[in-house]
Amino acid sequence: MPSDATGPVRYAPDDHLGGRSLLVAAAYVVLLRPAAGGDEVLLQLRRGTGYMDGFWATLAGHVDPGESVHEAAVREAAEEAGVVVAPDALRPLTVLHRFQRGGPAVEQRMDTFFEVRTWSGTPEVREPAKTEAMAWFPLAALPDPVVPHERRVLDLLAQGAPLPAVMSLPS
Repeated sequence: MPSDATGPVRYAPDDHLGGRSLLVAAAYVVLLRPAAGGDEVLLQLRRGTGYMDGFWATLAGHVDPGESVHEAAVREAAEEAGVVVAPDALRPLTVLHRFQRGGPAVEQRMDTFFEVRTWSGTPEVREPAKTEAMAWFPLAALPDPVVPHERRVLDLLAQGAPLPAVMSLPS
């Protein structure tokens, strides 16, 4: 924790109420494997979550208090698909800042996307109450529908060009 001559520097617990954004951080794991015709991506069909149920999605979740975005990515891959990802296997793809102009603080999002090509274990549904199905899809031929902000990142990845380090997506 940062400090100055008087001790640790901390923000007041209600500091964001003075008009500052309160960002909700999330980690996304784009698990890729080579296949004939191009890379395949592992997606899961969401259900019972209350958010984008019925949409295909990558492995992802919020960063827990006291956890780094890297630790969150490793944890989510294990919790959702039962795969072990080493932190040094996480290759940053992009950071996506999603926000609503004039919207509530909880709708200010910072999503960190990681590409992963090396892991151990066989991906399988580990949270059946939240996942209806899990499958590999060609990156160039994704199922429909995919969570829109994830689709944006996956489509750019499929184009083969480097992704921007940071993107913004107002809603």
